[in-house]
Amino acid sequence: MTPGLLKMWISFAGMAFMIIAIISIYLSRYKLKGFLKGIVATFAYLCMILAGIIIFLVVFSGPVSE
Repeated sequence: MTPGLLKMWISFAGMAFMIIAIISIYLSRYKLKGFLKGIVATFAYLCMILAGIIIFLVVFSGPVSE
């Protein structure tokens, strides 16, 4: 697998984490109550932070030399 293709798949993982975070935040705000609401919200924000770190690293690692 070439480095460019690997960066593409890693960025897709970052986008998937963002989608999971969006759905989880929606569920925790509007559909859930109590203790489960806090757990899902914490999971959602951890996914959002992880996605931000992944996208930051992919964007600022620069272009692939090929």
